Amino acid sequence: MAAIQQYNGLKYTDDTSDAGWLAHLLRLGLLPQGYIYPKEERAVRDLLRKCSQLVRQRTTNLLSIQNLITRNTESALNGNRIKTLDAQQVDELLPNPDLALAVKANLALLNCADEQLDLLERTVIDRIKLRAEFRFLKTVPGIGQILALTIMLETGQIKRFPTVGDFASYWRCVGSQKLSNGKKKGQGNTKNGNKYLAWAFAEAANFAIRYCSRIGSFYQRKKAKSHGVVALKAVAHKLCRACYSIMKDQVPFDVTKAFA
Repeated sequence: MAAIQQYNGLKYTDDTSDAGWLAHLLRLGLLPQGYIYPKEERAVRDLLRKCSQLVRQRTTNLLSIQNLITRNTESALNGNRIKTLDAQQVDELLPNPDLALAVKANLALLNCADEQLDLLERTVIDRIKLRAEFRFLKTVPGIGQILALTIMLETGQIKRFPTVGDFASYWRCVGSQKLSNGKKKGQGNTKNGNKYLAWAFAEAANFAIRYCSRIGSFYQRKKAKSHGVVALKAVAHKLCRACYSIMKDQVPFDVTKAFA
């Protein structure tokens, strides 16, 4: 219903007039069709969405700890080092008890998020398995079991996307432009799409540039011409288009085709 243009020419509307407006749109071929997600998979999909929320919260606490330590000690600790900190080490790093308490609070939340994330991921893996048409997703660098399940559950039926452009648009990778007589009249609606699928491909891109040299080289070339965020988005876009072909044609990932 959110995609249906509202009719503003009436001073009064009720169920009858709304039904008439919908019938008019249907008659004109302008009534958009929505996708009804299978009821039996909604709970597992929502569980995976909770995983992405916990990942963001964990990252927020990690960055907060890094910021506190850097500002007050003039030394930086990487994420892996921060995860191993205990109360005594925090007291040694930050002699000020108030600052130490702030870091300990973030550490407690970070550890709690890790525990819950591990529990949710194990539960999801027990609840559902990759369907046959999605099995080749795990051949993509950066996509493991959880990201593959996320892409499967958020995508639904791949055949509902007629073209790769439709799939890329659904995960918020297509820009928005409003033109009239060849002139730009504005832009907007770039957030129209699935934010969880967008997150999944962004996560996959982060891992892919680390563990695949060819993808890493592509990222560095893009970064040299623009900046890191744009380069990472370009990698995610290519992975998205590759995944569409993988799911539609049932073939494994070929890095030479995706990043020629």
